[in-house]
Amino acid sequence: MNQQMPKNLLGLDLQELAAMVVAAGEPAYRAQQIFHALYSERVPSLDQATSLSKEFRAALGAAGVSVGMPSIQKRFLSSDGTVRYLIELSDSETVETVWMPEGDEGETGDGSEAGEELAREGFERPPRGWRRTTICVSSQVGCAVNCQFCLTALLGVKRNLTAGEIVGQVIAVLRDQNVSPPNDRVNLVFMGMGEPFLNFENFIKAVRLLVAGVGITESRMTVSTAGIVPRIYDLAAEPVRPKLAISLNAPNDDLRTQIMPLNKKWDLEKLIAAAREFPLRNRERLTFEYVLLREINDSESHGRELAELIHGLKAKVNLIALNPGPGIEFKTPEELRVLEFQKTLTNAGVPAYIRRPRGRDIYAACGQLKRTVEVAS
Repeated sequence: MNQQMPKNLLGLDLQELAAMVVAAGEPAYRAQQIFHALYSERVPSLDQATSLSKEFRAALGAAGVSVGMPSIQKRFLSSDGTVRYLIELSDSETVETVWMPEGDEGETGDGSEAGEELAREGFERPPRGWRRTTICVSSQVGCAVNCQFCLTALLGVKRNLTAGEIVGQVIAVLRDQNVSPPNDRVNLVFMGMGEPFLNFENFIKAVRLLVAGVGITESRMTVSTAGIVPRIYDLAAEPVRPKLAISLNAPNDDLRTQIMPLNKKWDLEKLIAAAREFPLRNRERLTFEYVLLREINDSESHGRELAELIHGLKAKVNLIALNPGPGIEFKTPEELRVLEFQKTLTNAGVPAYIRRPRGRDIYAACGQLKRTVEVAS
């Protein structure tokens, strides 16, 4: 067998698999068989890819080729049902992936995001057995962006994940939870460890594989960026892309630069210009994420300033009361303060939703991912 065979199959697209099987002297249809085994059947090893001949599987194994599935090293279960997974990669580095089961949503009509999703699909009320499950996916080992309120920033960045490692997180969690898209409803948010737009090529390749192979539609995916402006334009040009969320967190440059140093490179003028030019699909809106820090960015005047900043954009704001953690100096605002901030935005005509924390007790909530091997006390 050809000495240039890939070590891991997970992460290869159909064209790359076709080139591999041709180089191995196999018929072209083998590529589709492998693609289906990897992404639709989600086999953990070649031994279970029974659509392939025993001889071909043996030849791949002899050449050192494997599926390359990341392994689940630890699981942490929250009181709210959230599971934080510590995922080990082939070089023994680890990242975190979060499973957030929402359960039966019940009746809507409160302006919730779940209600919005139902409306997009033509339902006024949830159909029987409707569930809304979300997987939060990492894109880097650590993060280089250095947002001052985020635990992941304390790690720095070690390396980018490959497309196979990004897809592999999703598949490992789906297998562990015994969930199988497209029959089961699964949403993906690329909001875990790392800045996806600093690993754009691998991230977008993973998106294509998840759509074409795993069966999760792009309409069920959202990617969050701290504001890598050139990549916002790149995402806009992609034929297959998730929805866009921008981590904003401040309504002016002075404050944003203080808590998000990245703002020095791409300030709010550049960022909001990119947001205004971003092409939205039918019934799609931009999301601005705003982490509320007590007495830093959570006043009524900040709310009015934020509403003015994004005025005219087809967008909503997700409000996130800071999820605390060791090494983070900021404090979580009181619930009333959060509600007042939301009211300031809604009175200005800006749709605003308060994201309830999931898995805060196991360091699985937004901004808490740090490859933590213990749980919060």
